[in-house]
Amino acid sequence: MPADTAAPSPTASLPTAAVILAAGMGTRMKSALPKVMHPVAGRPMIHHVAGAAKACGADRLVVVLSPGLSAVADSLPGASIAIQDPPLGTGHAVACALPALEGFTGGVLVLFGDTPLVEAATLLRLRAALEAPNVAVAVLGFRPPEPGAYGRLVTDADGQLDAIVEAKDASAEQLKIGLCNAGVMAISGAHLAHLVGRIGNDNAKKEYYLTDIVALARADGLSAVVVEGAADEVLGVNSRVELAEAEAICQARLRRRHMEAGVSFEDPASVRLMADTVLGRDVTIGPQVVFGPGAVIGDDVRINAFCHVEGATVAPKAIIGPFARLRPGAKVGAGAHVGNFVELKNAVLGEGAKANHLSYLGDAEVGAGANIGAGTITCNYDGFNKSKTVIGAGAFIGSNSALVAPVSVGDGAIIGAGSVVVEDVAADALYIERARPVHKAGWAARFRALMRKSR
Repeated sequence: MPADTAAPSPTASLPTAAVILAAGMGTRMKSALPKVMHPVAGRPMIHHVAGAAKACGADRLVVVLSPGLSAVADSLPGASIAIQDPPLGTGHAVACALPALEGFTGGVLVLFGDTPLVEAATLLRLRAALEAPNVAVAVLGFRPPEPGAYGRLVTDADGQLDAIVEAKDASAEQLKIGLCNAGVMAISGAHLAHLVGRIGNDNAKKEYYLTDIVALARADGLSAVVVEGAADEVLGVNSRVELAEAEAICQARLRRRHMEAGVSFEDPASVRLMADTVLGRDVTIGPQVVFGPGAVIGDDVRINAFCHVEGATVAPKAIIGPFARLRPGAKVGAGAHVGNFVELKNAVLGEGAKANHLSYLGDAEVGAGANIGAGTITCNYDGFNKSKTVIGAGAFIGSNSALVAPVSVGDGAIIGAGSVVVEDVAADALYIERARPVHKAGWAARFRALMRKSR
């Protein structure tokens, strides 16, 4: 029986480790950034892979890198790092990881750092396949619309995997096989070193191919099986074009998962999410909303069109936008309103407070029920230091006011429109700061006449 015909237990008992192959230099990306560090949904590709491995129980992680990829190693604290130098194929890469797996007899997942879309549920099925009697190797297969140059998975009448045949070496009959090799494998740790140690390099490139492990296992009387996954899970990213394709697939997945959890998107395809975006139940998202990393949105929030939210927390029943920007450190209280062309940065807007039009609130704390008039700004930066503005509960800040930090406005105080606030304002006080008006009748007409005469 093929290994994927039975639903595996979500808590398979076999201990699990993961080896992530990430030694490729990614020259087709044409980038100074290591290929596997390019982000998909705001998260480096290799972090997606590591996250999927951990989600299915891998508590030991070995990452195989080329020399000079310290940025990748530094981004994965807790992982063991193996260096492949020079790179001599996938079999050689796994061999480089063996010292870090010494004594491990559980299931070893072999993954690729540039394949960010593989799902934890698929890896769980792949790992669980090793728990069947005598199975030493489980290979992830998929059925692309056009098999083309993919290696074919040749199975016998019982569904066991006989061999992986590269397209260039396949017969005409084998090329008709639609089941292809994704490269991802699960290998029994009890047999891993023995099998990998016998992979040869008798080929045109003189490289050691991990795919040879299937034939070696069968020669030892062990079983190899296929577990099928979706074609979009195994997309390898080697160029900017493929990176964009992976991003589109990931965005569609994220939107679907949020919708299934109770979120409404008025125009789903126009909304951009991050892998870590948190959206509560009964949240409504308008068109063209962009989430950056670190956004947490509570229940019953409405985010209107053309908003940007990053590193911000929004409490239940708040209303955001349209055309609002919440930057890192912004915290919007329950039932608060952030309106059009309002920007918050490292600012707290208290419960029920409103900033509805054309304002900038940076390094500020606004109390519950306060009202921020149109055009108000907190002047938080003097060219050297950032300072804080505190606005009390129920305060009213008149339109076009500038609050020069550090400054505080007491509870219930009113700031007259157009004021520049440079000193603390007591609770329930009225603060007005305006220059004495000067009105000179006919001055403008005389000025224009003078200017014409001088030309």
